[in-house]
Amino acid sequence: MISKRSRPRPYSSGGFTLIELLVVIAIIAILAGMLLPALSRAKSKAQGVVCASNLKQMQLSWNLYLDDNGDKVPPNENPRQGTWVRGWLDNAVAVTDNTNVVHLRNSLLWKYHETLGIWRCPSDRSVSIHRGVTYPRVRSISMNAWLNRLDPPSSLLMPYRVIERLSQMTDPSPSKTWILMDEREDRINNGYFYVDMTGLKEKNPALYQLADMPASYHGGSGSISFADGHVELKKWLDPRTKPPLLKGKNLGLIGATPNNPDVAWLQERTTGAREE
Repeated sequence: MISKRSRPRPYSSGGFTLIELLVVIAIIAILAGMLLPALSRAKSKAQGVVCASNLKQMQLSWNLYLDDNGDKVPPNENPRQGTWVRGWLDNAVAVTDNTNVVHLRNSLLWKYHETLGIWRCPSDRSVSIHRGVTYPRVRSISMNAWLNRLDPPSSLLMPYRVIERLSQMTDPSPSKTWILMDEREDRINNGYFYVDMTGLKEKNPALYQLADMPASYHGGSGSISFADGHVELKKWLDPRTKPPLLKGKNLGLIGATPNNPDVAWLQERTTGAREE
């Protein structure tokens, strides 16, 4: 009896066809496009948490200094008493202060934390190149310029209070008076952050000015601490407060910024009217 031969099965390598491979690649590309922004936001949020924690530790150091010095706040570019931290940073020139940790170790607040890492926001990517070697800059925080800062004779003529003691924080109160802030890498230089109070007494927002500029590394927000010890991630609202960062350059003075709600927010939390 003659048996029927089985028909040969078509050859298969067990791999993907070109079309199947292209479909898989397209799906991966779509998923990556969906996931990468979410991962970027998650990273920014995590860095914001670390940034706020750093500032919280520095604010605690500030409060401990007050406890040890009879309610007196640390001097801030005060010619008679020195300053809370020395050094002048420059985003355009590789000055030695950009990487000089000695200034941080000599800070009046150093003994209360003794940690270099809390002086810098993790989202601040600014660097300084010395002899061909790239180093991260050492500091991204500044202190409220209206705290124990005397710049005679100009400050004596100002209608606003230069705060020397915690007890002078009445309006605004300690919970409403900001102390430390992350400052933009292309604007930070010395240890203080100056808020121009022009327009507050006059009740005229058209006169608002921006001098120093806050950082906005965390989705348009920046860390800021207050005299009672709490820290906020402040969302800056006006585009003029958060222009694009200048890599390797210094941001010039912004100046007039009429009706800027961020200026109003800062003025209300910086200092109060000088007592007559």
